[in-house]
Amino acid sequence: MTDTDDTRSSETRTESDGGVARGDIYASEEQGKAYRDSVYNEVDYESLEEAPEMGSYPKKDDKGGFRLVDMPKAPKVNHIVGPSAIMLGAALGSGETMFWPAIIANEGWALYWAFWVGVLTQFFINTELQRWSMATGESIFRGFDRLSRFWPWFFLVAGLLQLGWPGWAASGGQVFAAWTGVVPESQWWVIGLATMVIIWLSYQAGPVMYNVIEKAQLAMMFIAIGGAIVLIFLVDSTGQLARIPAGAVSFGTLPDDVGIATFLGGLAYAGAGGYVNLSQGVWSREKGYGVGSYQGRVKNPLRGDAEPEEVHGGLAFEPTETNLKRWRAWWKVSQQEHFLTFVIGLLIIATVAMTIAAKYVPANQTVSTDAVAMWIDVIIPQLGGANAFLMYLVVFIALFSTQYAIVEAFTRNSVDIIYQVYGRQHGMDVSRVFLGALTVFVLWGMAIIGANAITQITTPWVFLVIGAAMAGVMMWPYNALTIILNTTRMPEHTQPGWGRVFAMWWATGFFGFFSVLLIGDVLSSRLGLSAFSTEVAIMGSGVGGYVLWLLALVVQVYTMYRSARAKLDANDTVEGAEEASGFLA
Repeated sequence: MTDTDDTRSSETRTESDGGVARGDIYASEEQGKAYRDSVYNEVDYESLEEAPEMGSYPKKDDKGGFRLVDMPKAPKVNHIVGPSAIMLGAALGSGETMFWPAIIANEGWALYWAFWVGVLTQFFINTELQRWSMATGESIFRGFDRLSRFWPWFFLVAGLLQLGWPGWAASGGQVFAAWTGVVPESQWWVIGLATMVIIWLSYQAGPVMYNVIEKAQLAMMFIAIGGAIVLIFLVDSTGQLARIPAGAVSFGTLPDDVGIATFLGGLAYAGAGGYVNLSQGVWSREKGYGVGSYQGRVKNPLRGDAEPEEVHGGLAFEPTETNLKRWRAWWKVSQQEHFLTFVIGLLIIATVAMTIAAKYVPANQTVSTDAVAMWIDVIIPQLGGANAFLMYLVVFIALFSTQYAIVEAFTRNSVDIIYQVYGRQHGMDVSRVFLGALTVFVLWGMAIIGANAITQITTPWVFLVIGAAMAGVMMWPYNALTIILNTTRMPEHTQPGWGRVFAMWWATGFFGFFSVLLIGDVLSSRLGLSAFSTEVAIMGSGVGGYVLWLLALVVQVYTMYRSARAKLDANDTVEGAEEASGFLA
């Protein structure tokens, strides 16, 4: 635990020319190094001054107010790497080594445009999801609760539908069995069960739950990225790189035979996807980003040395020149951390995996029904020797890291929803709730794997497709809600700039379009309701399909109107807001 050196009563130190000193904005090297684990600055919440109800502070409506603190000094980017590494780990075994390599192997590089557009879109989504936490110390779920109590519970249920199928543990077990021969490949469920147990046990390695997962994911991230870079040269798939530029600019290309569920899953998993993305703000708060450093971290109640830390209500900072410059510095460094870790990491690993799949999958062979089998049965046997060993290692690490991050994300998100919306006012201990939810979710995953082992109902890959499609549909409403929240409830100096507003409008429309296609496909093809058929060109859809397209249009127009109106209304309402504002602020 570290105590903040900033208090409400401290005086601002200035340069001789009247400007704020650099030392008052950026943390010292010693202060910054504390963030390499996570930072908690303890405060007596009840004694803090309450933020007045005026345009300089977040709107509290009837959902509780905000207490005033100083924005902490901003550390260097290398001090705060962590939240995005966990997000990268969650992405590795989904879109990056499964969905997108399978899509490219089947459809060719013409769809590469959708991958990199999806990754950049998720960069804006994820950083907007953490904006609320950095500025208020609350999770995005508490922010959604301020819009409507319905939304946190909706995302909890949707998150269970997406992540309640332990497809990554199951698929990782299949890969590990084929790799090592410890058990026959048909008995992959043994490894899958062991994976879930190992994940639960790993949380007992330290007193702060977040620190455990961060260190594990950072280690796996370095292995995966290093292995991918080595592989592209060892297997001689560099020749495929020449085909990427044409595919990267083939905007709008969508082959008729591509499965919409798989494609939407690929879009959602051009990154972590769905419920996992919503963890970005919670993880950044646990790390200590912005005023989130005043919020307690989830501790392990089984550790005798784990004294509990309190998760308080909302926080805000007074828009002084010092605080505004610190906010701008925090915003800059947090974006750098996410871009350098998440975006660059995804582009490297996924592109390498795609080049290998494009080279080694025969042109006449379809693999979109099972990308795990693509690696095990088609690609790896052609590599042989050390290359096959390294490929198995990268694929297994990708799947294991994803299941690890998914257990963490589901537990942390769900516990935060329960605690923020219900638990705090009823005196719940958030650490005990976390451990209980972690245990229940792990046991649930083991039960699903065990039931499938007995009944042989489906293969591990089906679990992934179900979860991926649900992730894509879920991202449609929360993209809209996030930009509405960040513009209508935040003051001018912490609102997103117009460039980010445009990016979130794009994200809402992008995922809305493909969600309508998937919903129409399920209703017409799977349930026999042909009136709800939807077409990519929109024209030619069924009567019910047109209703779905109209719904998407209403959502888009409403999102754009609410956020644009709020931006315009907030203009010039906070003196000195230009210190923290900008087109991409």
